[in-house]
Amino acid sequence: MQYNLKELSNGIRIIHMEVPHTRMVHSGFILNIGSRDETKEQEGLVHFWEHMAFKGTKKRKAFHIINRLESLGGELNAYTTKEKVCFYASVLKEHFNKAAELLCDITFNSTFPEKQIEKERQVILEEMAMYRDSPEDSIQDDFDELVFEGHALGRNILGTEETVGRFSQQDFFEFISSRLDTTQIVFSVVGNISFKKVLQQVEGYLTGIPAKRSLYVRNSYVQYLPKVKIVEKEISQAHCAIGKPAYSLYDPRRFKLYLLNNILGGPSMNSRLNLSLREKHGYVYAVESSYQTYSDTGFIGIFFGTEENTVKRAKKLVMREMEKLRTQKLGTMQLHMAKEQAIGQMAMAEENYAALMLVFGKNLLDKGKIDSLDSIFDTIRSTSAEELLDIANEVFDPNQLSYLTYLPK
Repeated sequence: MQYNLKELSNGIRIIHMEVPHTRMVHSGFILNIGSRDETKEQEGLVHFWEHMAFKGTKKRKAFHIINRLESLGGELNAYTTKEKVCFYASVLKEHFNKAAELLCDITFNSTFPEKQIEKERQVILEEMAMYRDSPEDSIQDDFDELVFEGHALGRNILGTEETVGRFSQQDFFEFISSRLDTTQIVFSVVGNISFKKVLQQVEGYLTGIPAKRSLYVRNSYVQYLPKVKIVEKEISQAHCAIGKPAYSLYDPRRFKLYLLNNILGGPSMNSRLNLSLREKHGYVYAVESSYQTYSDTGFIGIFFGTEENTVKRAKKLVMREMEKLRTQKLGTMQLHMAKEQAIGQMAMAEENYAALMLVFGKNLLDKGKIDSLDSIFDTIRSTSAEELLDIANEVFDPNQLSYLTYLPK
């Protein structure tokens, strides 16, 4: 995986990979600021900032921001996670300069007009209501709160009605001023454009951004206690979440756990949970097991919905599949096939250049380098059945798992 890298005098880094066989260029700013960097009173502010970036800058009104790339067949977007906020665009290669200039404008020159804040406040409250009406989405947020109770990682990225209802223009300016650090910003580019041309077109925009350092330090997550919670809701189907904290993105075992999680409940239809709960017993339409990494911890969670009268049986099947991974070592052929499947999925993901651009930026911020796919594949291929057994016994210890269940009223 060949990529180019340059650090500017203000600390902003540019990372680039040329892909000659596409007509597109994908680019974006990835900032090492997320919802975990808010205080409790600021809950939802980063996500609100993400929305407000499209609502006005020092030289553009909302319509001009939205229309700038859309009228050229391009796409402008943004997203917020627990640890990152990203502003990105995809355009035909001949329009890259316009995309880069616009991204720079909305990322660093937003004015947060008061009238637009009031409008967007209602939009976000509607977004929150939509998630509350979707139990398969809301249970994931509520489960975060249960697992990471008392810590910022457990707070909802969208915020609360109370916090979202009181944010003012000054709140955005003060938060960004206290958290923005130009050494923690990456501009990532993947597409049909040379590194020389990227630098020619964007260096002028980026070097004009004043260098800034932040004294803010993230509050680490240190203590976990397993919990069990049952909630009655106005829903027609029961929903369940089972999981706990897991390995951080710096843990050398993270790719081995990725492999183990893929076997248990990954995206493929031949995952053990899908074969058991859906194909064999017909208890669920969908079941998933997800593994996420953060800078100081991680999270593994199993989620599914089922009829109220099959909740206990479905949970029992999930626990049985985890017990098998803890007690029954994978056979040689089973392990080989699991490795090839995981490697194939990763290789396919590399073909999504917009996603790859964002992964580059995230990895550079988190680790200061890009892990090559070959090195990741080597880690997966070198994983032994004994190692997976040890990891399963640590991660899937039933006494350390937390459980959240939504039951219909």
